Amino acid sequence: MKQLPAIELIKVRKKFNDITVVSDLNLSVKAGEIYALIGPNGAGKTTTIKMVTTLIEPSSGEVLILGKNIANHPEIKGELGYIPDEPFVYPYLTGKEFLEFVGDVHGLSREESQKRIDSLLNKYHLTEVINGFFSDYSRGNKQKVTIIAALMHQPKVLVVDEPIVGLDVESQRITKKIFREFADNGGAVLLCTHTLTVAQDIADRIGILNQGKLVIEGKIKDLQHLIKKKNADLETIYLDILE
Repeated sequence: MKQLPAIELIKVRKKFNDITVVSDLNLSVKAGEIYALIGPNGAGKTTTIKMVTTLIEPSSGEVLILGKNIANHPEIKGELGYIPDEPFVYPYLTGKEFLEFVGDVHGLSREESQKRIDSLLNKYHLTEVINGFFSDYSRGNKQKVTIIAALMHQPKVLVVDEPIVGLDVESQRITKKIFREFADNGGAVLLCTHTLTVAQDIADRIGILNQGKLVIEGKIKDLQHLIKKKNADLETIYLDILE
C-alpha cells in the first residue's frame, strides 16, 4: 500500500485582495524527509507555512496533513509542531512554566512533561536559565525554548520558519541535529529558510519558490545536474536558477 505524504499541498492558492501571493502550489513532504523551501523575499514562503499551520486559510486548493484535509479535520493539528520565525513567548513566565503550560495544552501529565523537558533542555544546555523569566532571555535562548515547545508533544510533522536566526554556531549545529533526528525517526519536516547552508546541510529535497510559484524542486544532485555544474553549492544553484 502506497504511503500518503505527511504534508501535501494540492493546487494551493492565496490571494490578498487582488494580489496572488501563492499560485497553484503543489508540494509534498514524506515521513522521514526534510524538505527545505527557499526563495527571495516576498516569494510566498511564510504564507505557505502559515497555510500549512492553519494560521491563514488558502483562497483555494487543499492542505493535507497525514492524508487529511486540515480544514475539515482540525484535530490533526495535534500532530503538528510549529516553530515561527519570531519566538512567541510570555515575558513574565519562566521558560519552565511555559513548557509545562505547553505540556498541559497537549494533555501530558506533569511527570511526562518533566521527562521531555529535561531531555530537550539537555540538548541545548539550558538548565541554568530555564527558571528565569522570558523577558530576560537572549533572542537565541527564546528561540531554543520555542523549538523545545514545538517538540514537547512528539508531533509527526514539524513546520519551521527560519529556525536558526539568533542562534550561535554551536546551537545551530544542535538544531540541525535535532531536525535530522526527528526525520530519521519517521517525522516530516517542512523548513522555510533564507540560510542556504542550513538547507544544503540537512534537507533531503529542496524547492525554490519565486513569485508564489514552485520554480524547481529536487535533491541537490538533481539541481546540480539541471544547471550542469556537478559540484555547485546551493547558493550557486539558487542564483543560477533565479537569474
